[in-house]
Amino acid sequence: MTALVEVRQLVKRYEGLSGGVTALKGIDLAVSAGEFVAVVGRSGSGKTTLINMITALDRMTSGQVWVGGVPVHTLSAEKAAVWRGRHVGVIFQSFQLLPGLSVLQNVMLPMDFAGRGSLHARRERGMRLLEQMDIAGHAHKLPSAVSGGQQQRIAIARALANDPPLLLADEPTGSLDSATAGSVLEVFKSLVSQGRTVLMVTHDMASARRAARTVVLADGCIVPGPARPETRPAHKLPGGTDAQLPMA
Repeated sequence: MTALVEVRQLVKRYEGLSGGVTALKGIDLAVSAGEFVAVVGRSGSGKTTLINMITALDRMTSGQVWVGGVPVHTLSAEKAAVWRGRHVGVIFQSFQLLPGLSVLQNVMLPMDFAGRGSLHARRERGMRLLEQMDIAGHAHKLPSAVSGGQQQRIAIARALANDPPLLLADEPTGSLDSATAGSVLEVFKSLVSQGRTVLMVTHDMASARRAARTVVLADGCIVPGPARPETRPAHKLPGGTDAQLPMA
């Protein structure tokens, strides 16, 4: 399978008044196109730091990150923001929906920022994504009017707005009860079956077992752990052997 994400000798060190802390210690990781991979570890193991390095939300101390053939480690903050908006969907534990916008407007927001298509086309795509998440009936409500599980489905729909091949989820079920968490994880599995790549960080082994492969982080290092490789259809990227799927 083609590697969509390649992390090479990744080091992240934070400096403070009382000394430095090395959050990642020479990480090597490859995620194939079409995989559902869970990164597990206790709080402070480096899971969120790894996500922030892959998405270029933070700068690494040394090493390399490649996503779809793009050297993410070389991008300026401005170029990283543009790249991230087009090629990566990020899902957070706290949903991070804008409370003053409707559900549909929240989903449309990434398309608005990217200037993608007409307003009518963005609305149509937003509604299709909400239908895919089975929450189209809430399109014109505010996020506060729906449940936590529904808010996370909205966040997933928003992450899919610009049709990214890669979804990165940071503790996406941490705020949900077990039944609701299970339904969200089934959404991830469905997306992977359609050719998406999902990289999820979690401290919950029950959630991790829903993934095809598990990577264990401890004290900033990858340690031996369970793995269940599973082949999935690749979601192609533009400009290389992998090219984006057309917008649904």
